[in-house]
Amino acid sequence: MTKKQIATGRVQFLTLCWGIGLVGWNDGSTGPLLLRIQNYYHVSYIVVSLLFVFACIGFIIGALLIVPLTNRLGLGKVRGSICPIVAYSLQAATLPFPVYVMSFTLNGIGMALLDALSNGFVAALKRNANTKMGILHAAYGLGAFCSPLVATQFAQLPHWSYHYLVSLGIAFVNLIIMIFVFRFRTQDELLAQIGQASTLQSTSDDSTFSQIIHSKTVHFLALFLLVYVGVEVTIGGWIVSFIVTVRDGGPSSGYISAGFFGGLTLGRVILLWVNKKVGERRVIFIYAVLAIGFELLVWFVPSLIGDAVAISIIGLLLGPMYPITMNHSGRVLPPWILTGAIGWLAGVGQAGSAMLPFITGAVAQKWGIRSLQPLLVVMMTIMVILWALVPSQAVRRSD
Repeated sequence: MTKKQIATGRVQFLTLCWGIGLVGWNDGSTGPLLLRIQNYYHVSYIVVSLLFVFACIGFIIGALLIVPLTNRLGLGKVRGSICPIVAYSLQAATLPFPVYVMSFTLNGIGMALLDALSNGFVAALKRNANTKMGILHAAYGLGAFCSPLVATQFAQLPHWSYHYLVSLGIAFVNLIIMIFVFRFRTQDELLAQIGQASTLQSTSDDSTFSQIIHSKTVHFLALFLLVYVGVEVTIGGWIVSFIVTVRDGGPSSGYISAGFFGGLTLGRVILLWVNKKVGERRVIFIYAVLAIGFELLVWFVPSLIGDAVAISIIGLLLGPMYPITMNHSGRVLPPWILTGAIGWLAGVGQAGSAMLPFITGAVAQKWGIRSLQPLLVVMMTIMVILWALVPSQAVRRSD
């Protein structure tokens, strides 16, 4: 690679990090604002959980668009960047609740595309792909860490929805950067810019999608990510309500959500050596069991400070799981479907970020927000079982 190609590759990667940081910012914003949204619109737990349902619809639509857009990264990224701009504009205006909720569908489409196409592009890289995947998801964690710090402040102000103006600014900068860097080029063209040949076969979108759908390994990985991302966003989205209601936390409880995502970010960086030493597949079982243990502490030990520390440690332990899953996908999936499959996995994972928080809200409506901790323990246990079903090595093409 020439110096120019190396520099171009760095610019492309940093641009993807900014985009994935916006996805993290979006996921981290809801938790500190959730009680304020509930009080402003005078709605119950189950009704406010419709935010997650409509976001889930958007994520599913985005996931279905991923395969045909996989080799059109420039175009796909720009489309993904436009959706949040429109959504945040609607949300900042505090329009009637039905319109506010529906804006989450549009945002879900954009976030699914940004997340999936970024993961797919990095997975296709041949140089330092594992390290770059970890850094990419650390950028997600950084965005998710910063947004609760800002959202907590806006949640205490009369115009709480102005938080979305900050989000709008970040999304607008993202759109400008995407257009300037990618210039509507395809993924093949962008890879050629950094001296890398295409990783995609010249097969039709229908053929690629068919192979992805018929792969058992893809399904196991997708289910694992659906539950994992659901657990991650459920903690980030509902933990503030739990702390305020059950632990009598004050208006600054939103910072606990920031602590969780801060732990998530650190885990994706400082535990890289542990992942390598223990083995990426094995270490997920260790992290998951430890996370369940700390979740039990939050459940049974009524300490505000203790809960805050435990939640941050849970974030630290959960952090490496997503990039490890993406790296493992590169080892167990056939190369001719890898980029499209990675995009599909990311899209399904984003659907989990809406589905499980909605289920949490529905259960909380009947049993109270105290049900959050047992639900999380069950979800984490299911996550361990699903990871055990994922093959440890590459399977035959007939998979």
